[in-house]
This record gives sequence, C-alpha cells and structure tokens, in this order.
Amino acid sequence: MASSDDANSSILDMPDKTILSTGNSELDKKLADGLPLGSLNLIEGENDTGKSVLTQQIIWGALKQGFNVDLFSTENTSKSFLSQMESMSLDISDYFAWGYLRVFPMHVVGFEWTKEKMQGTLERMITYMEQSKAQVIVIDSLTLFTEYAKQDTVLTFFTNCKNLVDHGKTILITLHTYAFVEDSLVRIRSICDAHLFMKKALVGGKYVMMLEVVKVRGARKTTGNIISFEVHPGYGIKIIPISVAKV
Repeated sequence: MASSDDANSSILDMPDKTILSTGNSELDKKLADGLPLGSLNLIEGENDTGKSVLTQQIIWGALKQGFNVDLFSTENTSKSFLSQMESMSLDISDYFAWGYLRVFPMHVVGFEWTKEKMQGTLERMITYMEQSKAQVIVIDSLTLFTEYAKQDTVLTFFTNCKNLVDHGKTILITLHTYAFVEDSLVRIRSICDAHLFMKKALVGGKYVMMLEVVKVRGARKTTGNIISFEVHPGYGIKIIPISVAKV
C-alpha cells in the first residue's frame, strides 16, 4: 500500500496559489481542485456524517502546502486529535511540535457556560483569529456555542468571520444541522463562500458517507457534485465511485 505521502505528493507541485487543497487528489477533483483561499466555508451535517474527518483531511492539505493552521475543537484534545490523524496515516506530529498547527480544545469539563460567557468567548475568538499568524482556521464544531449563545450572537460571529476572510484568512466551520432553525441556516449558508453538506447513506448493505457540494465560490461546475467515501484506518479517506456505491 502506498504511503499517504505518496498518495498526496501531487499537492507539493500544485501551481495554483489561490486554492486550498485537501491533500487528496481524488477529493480535490470533486471540489474544483480544492477550496478557495480567503473564503468562509461551512461544513454541515448531522452526527457521525464525516464532518470532522473532512476537516482533518483539509488540515493535512493546508499543512502540506506550508500554511499555519489553528484548530478550535469541541470534539478533541490535542492528544486525541493527533492520534486520530495518525490513524488515518496523516502524521502531523512534526507540524504540531514546530508550532505550524495549534490546537485549542474548547469543551472544558466542569466549566459552566452562560450566554454572557459564550458571547465573550466568540468575541475573543474573533480578536485572536485576526491577530493569529495562521492563514487557515478550523472550528470543529460550532454546535457547542449554539447551545449557550443567542442565535443572533452566532450570526454576528459568522459575519465577523466573513470580514476576516476578506483580509486573507481561510476559515472552515462545521455545524450540526439540528442546532439552528431553518431561517438562521439560510442566512448562515448565504454568508459562506462554500457550503458542503454531509450525510450518511445505506448503500449496498453498508453505510457510506456522502458529501454534496452545494456551492463553492467561483466554481459553478462543482455545484451539485455528490461524493461518496469511506474512512479506512491506516489509509484515510477513500473515494467510492457513485456507480460502485450503488451496487
């Protein structure tokens, strides 16, 4: 089996400096070579639909391209995140050790959130992101914040993120669909430059993850693309052709 470095080696020679590659050539093809740099990206779906796996793949691609990455995680500690990446053959321990990747665990055990504290946290995150050297910022996921903050506060957060990407940041935010009423979701989707929708489907007697490219700014041909994939320990994301998945 080829190593992940071999499988993803094409990224090192990638000439297009306006694109954030996932580091997975098959996945990139479905995303018009990747996501636009300087964009606000929403990765939406229910539980266990592959949102975190996709962001991990994108983080790998960003680091391989030489970008600094900040990860705000309500899902993992630094140790568990590094372990998950290693299990997908995406070893980023050196990037972490040298400070190219910084992980900020957000789900603190024993800490009691209030709406006021959450609003202050979101405001401080924006201030930090503005001053951070990281070109790529991932928030996985924002759902925790919606449980304690008013929806208007979260919408303001998205608007502030949009202002940051206008100044060169590339931001990815994962979100559980159930966390918002439809009207708020429509507004959030319209703010974002790219919208990827994740779901899990039973195909041929087994569950596969499905990624629908709802929109990607400046890449109309990708709109409506549906990507099916599995996650294999020791290999990572493996794209399954739709024709095969339906068998």
